[in-house]
Amino acid sequence: MSATPDIAPIASLIGDRARATILMSLMAGRSLTATELARAASITKQTASSHLSKLAEAQLIAVENVGRHRYFRLADYEVGTVIESLVGLAHRLGATQVRTGPPETALRTARVCYDHLAGELGVLIFDSLMQQGFLRRSEKMLILTENGERFFNEQGIDVATLNQGRRPLCLACLDWSVRRPHLAGALGAAILSNCFTLGWAHPQDGTRGVIFSAVGERSLRLQFAYRAK
Repeated sequence: MSATPDIAPIASLIGDRARATILMSLMAGRSLTATELARAASITKQTASSHLSKLAEAQLIAVENVGRHRYFRLADYEVGTVIESLVGLAHRLGATQVRTGPPETALRTARVCYDHLAGELGVLIFDSLMQQGFLRRSEKMLILTENGERFFNEQGIDVATLNQGRRPLCLACLDWSVRRPHLAGALGAAILSNCFTLGWAHPQDGTRGVIFSAVGERSLRLQFAYRAK
């Protein structure tokens, strides 16, 4: 008899509101302390520590010790993909939580999805790469074409080096706000990192938002310009 994956323990962990908030707080791609996560979830540090231990034991988060401090982050991109998918499902079903914070319109334009760019600008990049033939689908996979590899190498992104990692190069991640895919995987992460390095954008403190300057957004749109079909 073949074993069937048991999703109940993981679903139970994510289903707790405090733990869900902790995981959502880590979706910005930053490593945070227990104190910072306790503040985000509106719980005590002791309660946060208990939740963090359970999440770490389930391998949903990773822990790094730096001197006297412990920093927590999502375990990997797969966990980030699951959380983003749940956000999309909750949004579609109308399961929302009223909280103070930045306007949703800002997150719709550009935000961090674990470590890659999501929102309208992230979808624009994906659409452009597909329209220009730099990406193509093969069954359930996304493949970077030779022209695509040449394009990114010209942008200063070393595709060969990215291919040497264990992480998939290109993944399609369904964007919860636009309802179309944006680019995830090692290449998606490299594009966002490049935007920060070039000074086109910066993370919005305390949120998943990514703030592009006027020059940065114009440069991004020019770099990934395409003709709408």
